[in-house]
Amino acid sequence: MSRFVRASKYRHVFGNATKRDQCFDNLKVSRNAWDTNLVKANPLFISINIEASGGGAFAVIAHGNTGKLPENLPVYNGHTAAVLDTDFNPFNDHVVASASEDTKVMIWTIPQEGPKESISTPALTLTGHGRKVGHVLFHPTADNLLASASADFTVKLWDISKGQEKIELTGHTEIIQSLAWNYDGTLLATTCKDKKLRVFDVRSNKVVQEAAGHQGIKGARVAWMGNADRFCTTGFSRTSDRQVFIYDSKNLETPLKQETIDTASGMLMPHFDADTSMLYLAGKGDGNIRYYEWVDDEKGLYFLSEHKSAEPQRGISFLPKRAVAVNETEIARAYKVHPTAVEPISFKVPRKSDAFQSDLYPETLGAEPALTAQEFFDGKTAPPKLISLETGYSAAPAKEFVTSAPPPEAVTDKVPQTDKEYQEAYHNLRKENEDLKNQVSNRDARIRQLEAQIEGLSKK
Repeated sequence: MSRFVRASKYRHVFGNATKRDQCFDNLKVSRNAWDTNLVKANPLFISINIEASGGGAFAVIAHGNTGKLPENLPVYNGHTAAVLDTDFNPFNDHVVASASEDTKVMIWTIPQEGPKESISTPALTLTGHGRKVGHVLFHPTADNLLASASADFTVKLWDISKGQEKIELTGHTEIIQSLAWNYDGTLLATTCKDKKLRVFDVRSNKVVQEAAGHQGIKGARVAWMGNADRFCTTGFSRTSDRQVFIYDSKNLETPLKQETIDTASGMLMPHFDADTSMLYLAGKGDGNIRYYEWVDDEKGLYFLSEHKSAEPQRGISFLPKRAVAVNETEIARAYKVHPTAVEPISFKVPRKSDAFQSDLYPETLGAEPALTAQEFFDGKTAPPKLISLETGYSAAPAKEFVTSAPPPEAVTDKVPQTDKEYQEAYHNLRKENEDLKNQVSNRDARIRQLEAQIEGLSKK
């Protein structure tokens, strides 16, 4: 056996577990079965989906507010059904979007030090999906541009500065399982329950690439690999082996790399760090987080090591690179979801010198947008604006979120005169509205499914 060990500055990366008193403890984490990461992080806050009776809620917690949290933790509780996903605006640390089973997407503002009391009224409500909204994802270069994916088989792009739906992406025949933007936000990759992998040119609403993905019956995820024309997917084989595929986004016929991980049952949640070319894989229900290095050669994916823990994870999110502790040679920080807590895990490269390690920290994504949403929809493209971490990172002052969305239309119906009339009118209208919404959404979903199947047959 050869004793040669491939040289890599990331070979000895290790993950630091956090003591319980430095975690975000005493949380009622959502038990909803929908497949998302449950948690998101930005340089100032984390957001976590919360179990709530009679509606949906999520909490936003400042990084410094660790330890045992109060029972009456302030939450955002404007949704009428379970919150399924959240995402922070990458260009405004005090704006967060939420998606819910109530078919709505809501935009919320965050007070300077985090919420001190529960908030029920969003800054903006986006309606238009016919079924529950399972995913929200902000654009990587254009300000105030949000993508949302729904169980009505569509992805909608919103300009939240105007409160307008700009584009609807169609072509899926089943529930959309994950979304990922490419480096400059011109392409959007999706995985779907129909086991297809699709790449959309979002401004022309065209599927520019489509291929069969993982063939297992469980879900799949996708993550773009920085500024390369490649992305990775995680999923299952027909025999329920967990897999990782690396694709060239210009040719999806055959993966560049196929790796079988193991036979565990939990979904693999991928995160690719473009600055270090490291791929982190955290399995739902696993106690470990594996990490690999991607090198553009014949082998491609090199296993580095894993962070081991006896505590299984329900979800995970990574801190934006601009906010890591460069003075501690921290190259990544993950937020791991436990049943009642969120644990920060710091990944570090052991170095003796206290000087800035320029080889570990190339210029990374900054907090300034390269485009406005309108410029993007007008056809302009620009790469993300990068910043140096040599002098460390300090959060920008809070920016006020302003939207020109029109106010809701005034109600012109006759107001009931008595309590009994009011209750009867309310229940009748609510039942009628729910019946009509269900009929329309079911028909729309069926029409899209049939159209996609007809289009698929016409291509054969």
